[in-house]
Amino acid sequence: MKNLLQNPLIKNILSALSVAVFGFILLNLTFLFDAVYQGVLRFIISRFIPLNPELNLRWLPPSMHASFAVVILIISWFVLRSKLRPLFKATYLTVPTATTLVTLGLFLYRWPLISYILGGLLCLCALYYLYRAKQSWLYYYAIILVGLVLFIFTLSGGEI
Repeated sequence: MKNLLQNPLIKNILSALSVAVFGFILLNLTFLFDAVYQGVLRFIISRFIPLNPELNLRWLPPSMHASFAVVILIISWFVLRSKLRPLFKATYLTVPTATTLVTLGLFLYRWPLISYILGGLLCLCALYYLYRAKQSWLYYYAIILVGLVLFIFTLSGGEI
């Protein structure tokens, strides 16, 4: 068994599967964290502003989601700058990638073509940065996996 795990092909396949499976788990935990985060914010805001349908607070949901995206990006900065192994960082990279693409989709839902183009450009820029920085293939894989899954998900009529 030990010799089997030392085979580079097997090791790469297991790494790719780990990024996909544990990245999916992290994404689900992230969206649960988002629900708790926004619930706490709503609770705090409701102490100062009554949150009823009669008020025209269309700015509130987008600003709460934008603040959550900023929190994820700050956490990501620390995680991706840490000394963790590339496998763990690539698995975590699914979170800021998905959060950024979903946020872009939420803010540009009226213009899906622009959302797709900007999301694609963002992914290409990230891949180019990884190429220039000579990073592990696992980072490329994480970004491409999340980008393709979200693209296929939205094309098939899925909504978040």
